Amino acid sequence: MVFNRYPVANGIITGMKYTLTDHAEKRVAKRRICAKWIEDTLAYPAKIESDRDDPALVHALRPIAENGFRVLRVIYNETVNPVAIVTAYFDDAVKDL
Repeated sequence: MVFNRYPVANGIITGMKYTLTDHAEKRVAKRRICAKWIEDTLAYPAKIESDRDDPALVHALRPIAENGFRVLRVIYNETVNPVAIVTAYFDDAVKDL
């Protein structure tokens, strides 16, 4: 797990640049996931997990207060610059945050 993936200025995480794959754009729109929620999850994840099958993928998780504290899972490829979001969805199976 990498902890210094985000730029830091004066001790504050400032976020990361990203793109959405075509698949992610369609899924985010269909699931009505706000860009701000994705950005907050990338910048301030409550938990980061490695993907079980693809070492290039990372899962960032964060409860979203505006959506009843459901956990948003953002899966992205960290080997490209800017990172490419593969998909994002609310993962109701996550209970340990």
